[in-house]
Amino acid sequence: MMKMMMMMMKQRESSSLMSLRALAFFFILLYVCVASPAGASESETLLKLKDSLQNTDGLTTWKPSTSPCTAQKPNWMGIRCDGRGRVWALQLENLGLKGEINVGLLQDLPDLRTIGFMNNSFEGPLPDLRKIIGLKTVYLTGNKFSGTIPSDWFTGMSSLKKLHMANNQFTGEIPKSLAGLDKLVELSIEGNKFEGKIPDFRQPRLTIFNVSNNKLEGEIPKSLRKLDASSFAGNEELCGGPLKACSTPSKKPATWIIVLIVIAVIVAIIAIVALLVFLLGRRKKLSESSVEAPPPSTATVQNRSVQKEPEHQASAPGSPENSIKGGNGKKGEQSLKLSFVRDDRERFDMQDLLRASAEVLGSGCFGSSYKAALLTGPAMVVKRYKQMNNVGREEFIEHMRRIGRLGHPNLLPLVAYYYKKEEKLLISDHVLNGSLAAHLHGNQTLDHPSLDWPTRLKIVKGVAHGLRYLYSELPSLVAPHGHLKSSNVLLNESYEPLITDYGLIPVVNQEHAHTLMVAYKSPEYMQSKRVTKKTDVWSFGVLILEILTGKLPTNFLQQGKGSEEDLASWVNSVPREEWFSQVFDTGMGAGKSSEGEMLKLLKIGLECCEGEVEKRLDLKEVVERIEELKERDNPGDSDFFSTCASEGDMTKIVG
Repeated sequence: MMKMMMMMMKQRESSSLMSLRALAFFFILLYVCVASPAGASESETLLKLKDSLQNTDGLTTWKPSTSPCTAQKPNWMGIRCDGRGRVWALQLENLGLKGEINVGLLQDLPDLRTIGFMNNSFEGPLPDLRKIIGLKTVYLTGNKFSGTIPSDWFTGMSSLKKLHMANNQFTGEIPKSLAGLDKLVELSIEGNKFEGKIPDFRQPRLTIFNVSNNKLEGEIPKSLRKLDASSFAGNEELCGGPLKACSTPSKKPATWIIVLIVIAVIVAIIAIVALLVFLLGRRKKLSESSVEAPPPSTATVQNRSVQKEPEHQASAPGSPENSIKGGNGKKGEQSLKLSFVRDDRERFDMQDLLRASAEVLGSGCFGSSYKAALLTGPAMVVKRYKQMNNVGREEFIEHMRRIGRLGHPNLLPLVAYYYKKEEKLLISDHVLNGSLAAHLHGNQTLDHPSLDWPTRLKIVKGVAHGLRYLYSELPSLVAPHGHLKSSNVLLNESYEPLITDYGLIPVVNQEHAHTLMVAYKSPEYMQSKRVTKKTDVWSFGVLILEILTGKLPTNFLQQGKGSEEDLASWVNSVPREEWFSQVFDTGMGAGKSSEGEMLKLLKIGLECCEGEVEKRLDLKEVVERIEELKERDNPGDSDFFSTCASEGDMTKIVG
């Protein structure tokens, strides 16, 4: 009996163990079945979003064969992933996208917390963002959204912290539901056509608030009166707080008061007429009896002017000091405050720049450049930009901070900036050797010889490395440089290139960008008005050809040939057997041992200038091929020395 009971207990234990194992296997299988389709579902959702939009050439990495995320690393451009490999942010900015933002698709991304569609071409009414549960930040600045926004449009969006909708075409009143978002910390809706009064925003953490350049009216709420006047500028009917005081409405005057006012006005008119008659008669008498006095001599006037001059030399209109200062008197001086983007730099202020000896470095349609030698510090370069007055203050500051965080041996770092609605100043270090353009196209002397082949190859490699870094750090920009040309490549004391004027497309007025920036001279923009990820590659190709030929790319356009013959097509028109005599710059001084490597680089430059974007090389392949180039076909040969090499380099070459 006991044995049978023991056997039954063992059977029950065995059965229970098998049940537990089966249950565990079921949960594992359930997790795999539920979790694995999530990534595929997000991929399908994003591809549907891409198909619903227009001008999606910038989304070439969005392919069915790859997943948007691998853990926290994004595989698709404009995607941000969390630690679980789920999409939490879309940053599709400056891509020229058109169409309708399908919120119904975005709500299928359960972990989506940030959407950014800044500086595209979306039109129509504001999408119903309430469908995206848990949305925290929204960036829609710089599109063509229009129409009125219902008052309750943001009701229920309790997680929303940042909303940027500047520079669109919204009309009507500011939705009152925005004032009910307890977590709101940033609201940027300047540059629209909002009307009516400003709702009473009482959020304690609301630190960025800008409603400037609308059609708002009435008194600014008490909760917002501590903000700067620039947050409300451009609304003529607004008053109170940092703006002009509001006029107190008066009661309807009594009839007897109106009668008194009319009588007073009539009496005043009669008195004025009588006074004028009296003065005219007196003037006539004086003119008859007076003798005309001789005017003061020119010398006297000049002497008085000299006596009134201050002790220091005044700045002439258009001089560097007057251009940088932008105002007179103590009030103007107090408003000039520099913002530094790098913690490792010694601080100075605008007054230090104004006291520095200034020298004009250049001036063009984009702006002017000045060299300012600080009295107790290094020489700085101040660039004054004319075509940035459409960008909002917060948007400009945020982009400058992003640029300031960049650091690479082949990028000239931004040191500080100055923001004013009418003008922007960007400040960087002065580079002693000047620009690549000056070395290629300036007058060569014994002290400033032409750049030889090893130096030009080093410059090309440095520019390639700098571009690769920009593409990795600014993935949301369709053209991370956007303005690459020889005058924007500086050379330090060892002739290493330093790229400047990078990443400026988001802050340049779009209506002027096509006449100012190199990216908008590319074949794809000339043909279909679009900029792509390969536009910088085209600019780099033109730069390579300019370095090898020593010819200015703009000379071909100035000859009236337009886009039918540019530098690349001219090179292709020369017979191959005449390239070394007709195409390559003889100032390079390279010997036979370098011809093979020079030809390789010339071909890379021509492939970068391919007119069809699909056939053009991508930047990764360009950099890889350039890195393989050597100074000589056979490293053992040596039939020239680098005119720009240091003494240590020369010692190594000689032995």
